[in-house]
Amino acid sequence: MTLFETIVIALVEGITEFLPISSTGHMIIAQALLGMESNDFTKAFTVSIQFGAILSVLILYYKRFLQKFSFYYKLAVACIPLVIAYFLEEYIDRMLGSVVVVAISLFAGGIVLLFVDKWFKGQESDQTISYKSAFWVGLIQIISVIPGVSRSAATIIGGMTQKLSRKSAAEFSFFLAVPTMLAASALKLFENYQSFSKDDIFNLAIGNFVAFVVAMVAIRFFINFLTKNGFRLFGWYRIVLGAILLILILFGVDLSIV
Repeated sequence: MTLFETIVIALVEGITEFLPISSTGHMIIAQALLGMESNDFTKAFTVSIQFGAILSVLILYYKRFLQKFSFYYKLAVACIPLVIAYFLEEYIDRMLGSVVVVAISLFAGGIVLLFVDKWFKGQESDQTISYKSAFWVGLIQIISVIPGVSRSAATIIGGMTQKLSRKSAAEFSFFLAVPTMLAASALKLFENYQSFSKDDIFNLAIGNFVAFVVAMVAIRFFINFLTKNGFRLFGWYRIVLGAILLILILFGVDLSIV
C-alpha cells in the first residue's frame, strides 16, 4: 500500500464516516478505482482507519462526554448487540471486497433516505435517550456491517424511530461511534498486527491522522446541513452512485478488488 493510496483512502474515510453514505462502501470503491490489492492489511486498514475519524468526536464533543455515569451506561447498553457482529466477522470480511454489495446497498439505502424526512416530519423532540432506545439504536447498528449500508444512517434513523430529533439522533450516533469503532479497530489490529511491516504501521499512523483532521470538518458540516436540509440530497447521491456502479458492472467493467 503506497503513501498516495493511504492518503486517498484516509481522505475518503474522514469525509464520509459521519455522513449517511457509508464510509466503508466509499473506501471499497476507492480501492477498486486505485487498483489496490485486497489482503489482510488493506482489510484491517479499512476498519482501523476509522479510529482516527472517531477521535474527532472526542475533541469536538469532549464536554458532552463529561456527563453523569448514566450517559456511559446507555452507550454500554447500545454496544451489547456488537456481540452479534463479532460472530459475523467472517462474512463481513468477504463482503469487504465486493463492489457489487456496496452498489446494491447504496442504491437501496438511498431510496430509504428519500422518505425519512417525510416519515419523521415535525419530530423536533430533543429528549434524552432512554436505555431501551439506546439498545434499539445499537441493534439497528448491526445492519451497517454490510458495506454500503452506512452506520451513521442506520443509527440516526434508529434514533429518530425513538422520537429523537435529527440533531439529537445524529449526536448519539457520533457518541456511539467511539466505543463501536474503537472495539472494531482494536480487534482488527490485535488479529493482524504481527503481520504488519514498518511501512504498514507508518501508513496506519498517517491514515488515522489524515482521517482525524478531515472528520473534524465533516462533522460540523453534517450537523448543520442535516438540521437544515434533512436526508433527501444524501438519498439521491446514494441512488446515483449505486446506479452508476451497477451499470458499469453490468457492462463488464472490472471493479473487483484483486
